[in-house]
Amino acid sequence: MIDIDNLRKKALSEIKKADTLKKIKELEKRYIGKDGKVSDIFKKIPQAGKEKRAKLGKEANKLKGELEEKLKNKRLKLEKCEKEEKVESFDPTLPGKKPDLGSLHPLTTARKELTDIFVGMGFSVIQGPDMETGWYNFDALNFPKDHPARDMQDTLFVKGEKEKVMRTHTSPVQIRHMEENDPPIKVVVPGRVYRNETTDASHEINFYQLEGLMIDKDISVSNFKSVITQFVNEYFDGDVNVRLRPSFFPFTEPSFEVDMSCSVCDGSGCSVCSQTGWLEVLGAGMVHPNVIKNSGLNPEKWQGFAFGMGMDRLVMIKYGIDDVRLFYSGELRFLEQF
Repeated sequence: MIDIDNLRKKALSEIKKADTLKKIKELEKRYIGKDGKVSDIFKKIPQAGKEKRAKLGKEANKLKGELEEKLKNKRLKLEKCEKEEKVESFDPTLPGKKPDLGSLHPLTTARKELTDIFVGMGFSVIQGPDMETGWYNFDALNFPKDHPARDMQDTLFVKGEKEKVMRTHTSPVQIRHMEENDPPIKVVVPGRVYRNETTDASHEINFYQLEGLMIDKDISVSNFKSVITQFVNEYFDGDVNVRLRPSFFPFTEPSFEVDMSCSVCDGSGCSVCSQTGWLEVLGAGMVHPNVIKNSGLNPEKWQGFAFGMGMDRLVMIKYGIDDVRLFYSGELRFLEQF
């Protein structure tokens, strides 16, 4: 009923002839798999006579062990040959695979580009602490005690630190610099700022600003417009128009928003600029006399302008990026474009 010897001869012959790993896998399934020929033998043993069952069981187990060993050895032999063939096919004269190289983050690159433009106009680059006192972040900058920016929905207060906040803008550095340095003053302040914001495509809980300050005896709005017009034209590589719109900031008087002609449509109107032809790029104004006074200077002798811009926003405008969160996502597919 069961010809084990014939099955053994056939299996061993096929194993010997097998010359690929794929064929070995097929033979494993055919002979020693769950539904293979050896499994069929075990299924038929109960049908044999009582005196033959033990003998058949012993022979079936022996066949299974023998085939497993032969298939294993043949598989190892073929794997070894396959590896050797790969080594022999290696051509050392072919160029190697270029390794992935890191690059500067787009905001890091922007920071250098932006500050280099102002350095070229005679400004110095200065820094200040990220954690500030209420005096430097609000009071010295002429914020009223009831100003909404002081509320928890805007400001991140530091737990366990009396009157300490994470700076909401880089303007506190202006106060610190005027306290320690005599005019004339021409400085820019790049740095991270913090807001208690709901994160979305245009808002982040932390982002980067670039603050600017110029103090001297005869500084006017025309000086500011000349500086900022040169700046936007250099950064956006083109003939960019600039306009000032009246606004309000506690630390400047008069205050204004600064718009530039849309870099996408050249001022003709598009979806990026909401068909206006203009993009808002920064806030600015003439430094309020109270701020000059709070810094230890005489407002009757010194005057000047200050401005602040979001570096993230400038990069978004320049490269057509529609979501500020991409800068902080760590997504390589985004970062590798820069």
